[in-house]
Amino acid sequence: MRIAMLAPISWRTPPRHYGPWELVTSLLTEALLARGVDVTLFATRDSHTAGTLAGICPAPYSEDPTIDAKVWELLHVAHVFERAGEFDIIHNQADFVPLAFSRLANTPVVTTIHGFSSERILPAFKAYEDRAHYVAISAADRHPDLRYAATIHHGIRIEDFPFDPVGSEDLLFFGRIHPDKGAAEAIAAARTAGRRLVMAGIIQDRGYHDAQVAPALESESVVYLGPVGGSARTQTLGSAKALLHLINFEEPFGLSVIEALACGTPVIASRRGSMPELIEHGVTGFLVDSIEEAVAAIARLSEIDRAACRAAVAARFTVERMADRYLQLYRSILG
Repeated sequence: MRIAMLAPISWRTPPRHYGPWELVTSLLTEALLARGVDVTLFATRDSHTAGTLAGICPAPYSEDPTIDAKVWELLHVAHVFERAGEFDIIHNQADFVPLAFSRLANTPVVTTIHGFSSERILPAFKAYEDRAHYVAISAADRHPDLRYAATIHHGIRIEDFPFDPVGSEDLLFFGRIHPDKGAAEAIAAARTAGRRLVMAGIIQDRGYHDAQVAPALESESVVYLGPVGGSARTQTLGSAKALLHLINFEEPFGLSVIEALACGTPVIASRRGSMPELIEHGVTGFLVDSIEEAVAAIARLSEIDRAACRAAVAARFTVERMADRYLQLYRSILG
């Protein structure tokens, strides 16, 4: 089986720190290669894979301001479809633009929908639902107006996330500094609970950061690390009392949620989007509907067994499970 894996080009595959779509693309690519599947990764030229790298875009547009996103995205997508005849499946991880090329080739196209930035992009997915095989990353993110081939949760390499049976007394915010991710809510909950809050992630909304986060950094009770990757990432995720994931949107999935759980860190999350699919209330964390409920949940963290958090990821959210599900889908499409 020959797979063309089409990654986004916003970040490197795998990303240096932030880049959830690119991270999942890399995890799946390497897991398929380990199963003996012939995978060609279409990604930025600075990307890494154990398979074949087919890159024409010199660098990620979110890291290099000289890269015009629209120009290079079109060149990147055209590159894979111009070689479509070499592959049995094209797996599109790069949103809706590749769908416009999908009828120009006979190769089946699998499209993982990593979420909907807005309802305005729905017509693009609707126009090609008879051509592409859509995969939802959670039941919560399945759009009622689209036809899907499968729902497949993301998986991680659990061995990359060392288990910390103790953690610390610090709470953690881990994600984009953006209103959607609830940075201000995490600060408020930690402050009310009298806990120190460690924050990590890229600043995606500078105005929000300056108004809601920066003033809190003047005290010693809130620390901002910036974006973290590598061993610093896993150490940060594992050394917390809990991850505060008080999101303000219907999040299609939460990689940081399962990464924290893999390290043994329970998660206190808003009861929105995919969170009820990822967190077992009272077992691996708590689902809440307000800052007040989050503060009450912080007081109950001693009830959570950190080993149970890791066990839940091992049972449901491994890269092996994800790769097996995608292989099953590929084989069903190819008959």
